[in-house]
Amino acid sequence: MSDVPKHILREAASRDFKPSVRVGKAGLSETVVDEIMQQFNSRNLVKVKINKGLYERQQRSEVWAYLASNTGSIMVLQRGNIGVLWRR
Repeated sequence: MSDVPKHILREAASRDFKPSVRVGKAGLSETVVDEIMQQFNSRNLVKVKINKGLYERQQRSEVWAYLASNTGSIMVLQRGNIGVLWRR
């Protein structure tokens, strides 16, 4: 994560940057991955929110790794049920 520019980290941590993708009760699906990919066509940061209670704390890190690998992006911030993906 040291190769992530500081301005990207600042933007990812900003409270003004709202989640644009939500993982709902259906859980992870191809639709979620497709939506993230579509958003990467117009921006380089995508904030994802997982509904509370959907995954246990240990499972969330696996979810973030899955999303990052399937979208060709890097997880730059994960805090609880919120994660920010960055693609150059």
